[in-house]
Amino acid sequence: MKSSLKAFLACALALGALLLAAPRARAAEFNGVWRLDDVKPWGVTLHTFIALHTKGGVLEGAVYPNGSGDVPIRSPHVEGADTVFGMDWGWTFHVRPDGGNLRVKVIYGDSGSSEGVAVPVGEDALKPLPALPLPALRSIPDNGLARTPPMGWNSWNHFAEHVDERVVRETADAMVSSGMAAAGYLYINIDDTWEAGRDAKGEIQTNAKFGDMKALADYVHAKGLKLGIYSSPGPLTCGGYTGSYGHEEQDAKTYASWGIDYLKYDWCSAGHIYPESALRAGYQKMGEALQASGRPIVYSLCEYGMGDVWTWGPLVSGNLWRTTGDISDNWKSMDSIGFNQGKLAPFAGPGHWNDPDMLEVGNGGMTPTEYRTHFSLWCMLAAPLMAGNDLRSMSPETRDILTNREVIAIDQDSLGHEATRAFASNGIEVFTKALSDGSVALGVFNRNGGEAPASFTWADAGIPGKAAGVRDLWQNADIPETDGFKGTVPGHGVVMLRIKLEGQVK
Repeated sequence: MKSSLKAFLACALALGALLLAAPRARAAEFNGVWRLDDVKPWGVTLHTFIALHTKGGVLEGAVYPNGSGDVPIRSPHVEGADTVFGMDWGWTFHVRPDGGNLRVKVIYGDSGSSEGVAVPVGEDALKPLPALPLPALRSIPDNGLARTPPMGWNSWNHFAEHVDERVVRETADAMVSSGMAAAGYLYINIDDTWEAGRDAKGEIQTNAKFGDMKALADYVHAKGLKLGIYSSPGPLTCGGYTGSYGHEEQDAKTYASWGIDYLKYDWCSAGHIYPESALRAGYQKMGEALQASGRPIVYSLCEYGMGDVWTWGPLVSGNLWRTTGDISDNWKSMDSIGFNQGKLAPFAGPGHWNDPDMLEVGNGGMTPTEYRTHFSLWCMLAAPLMAGNDLRSMSPETRDILTNREVIAIDQDSLGHEATRAFASNGIEVFTKALSDGSVALGVFNRNGGEAPASFTWADAGIPGKAAGVRDLWQNADIPETDGFKGTVPGHGVVMLRIKLEGQVK
């Protein structure tokens, strides 16, 4: 028994010695800048830079994805042979040394992953290009466009980088066949990732996804529709493609020659070159170029609400301006954006619109009830109505939401007023909007998850006088005239009414 115990103890001591001698997993020390190339099948290479340094045993650094600035790394730790860290976009990086290179795997949240080898580059790779001279501030005349909020479709929310000429042509076809064109949708807008760089003369080129932009514009125009495009005041767009930096007049002339009718202009990498105080001058530069191009082009300012753009957007010939960061296809995102626009109502009007971003209706992240609320709220806000779904395969329910003409009429009312909040109580919010015929649009929104009762008089909602008629715009039916509203609103739902007032109906 004693000999067996001695043998056991000897084996245990030997095993312990082996364990103590084994190398412990620890974070590799990284000090430098690496470039990860993403070669696209349409002939464009995008670059992401990874800058890392180890200080006191702690890994610090930032990622520079495509045309974006530095995004600090978060929560670095070790998993096996990999050093792992995240970034605020929801991306996760797994990196390990490979000679002087880095072997990198990037997980894009719920949007897949990619792997590659990042090569070392110098610190100069992170330096922004020099700021180019911007024009002295002046007021540019109104371009006379977008007298009501623009309506159309934008490729980004559903297709992102996978938009191509075939998708655009088929979307134009679907815009007509679905009845959306007849309901007022006009613009077919290509967002980022169409660009390929510049030729020897500096003229912007399309990549392999778009063979002939002029021919594509002709096709869209033949459908009775208009074509839109995307760029940035910076050297790179948000996706890392070629922007209009230093080529504003040249690009505006190119767009005009192609037959472009709408430009979405996204600040992106310009923010790494110019301070926020230069926003107005940067957008004025392209506004001047568009007016000199000889073609009427709707001008959409995409600067996420920075610099109180609503105060100067019309002065650079802007027809609409983003008031917020990007929307996502979920209730939380839509709710936080849509119900926080009220203070901007005084800045909306014919030719100049607050833009809370594109519609997500039909992309699958919300319920039909929530999508009706989304659409209703945007219409009450006199927001641009840019569908962001796949028009070629949308369900009848999605089509019915997007083509409800009585609701659209509230958005497109010629008076151009944006709704304001009348009152809010226990998750019920009531918005009102004056209309050109003297009637009033009223939206009763339930921000609660479950159904909730609502009861108030027209006077409670700030509506003067007696109703001469009340119309439920989602039921497309008249309802008995009363002196107020009493009913139950579904969770995350809406009731939308048009109230004609005695003596005020033209």
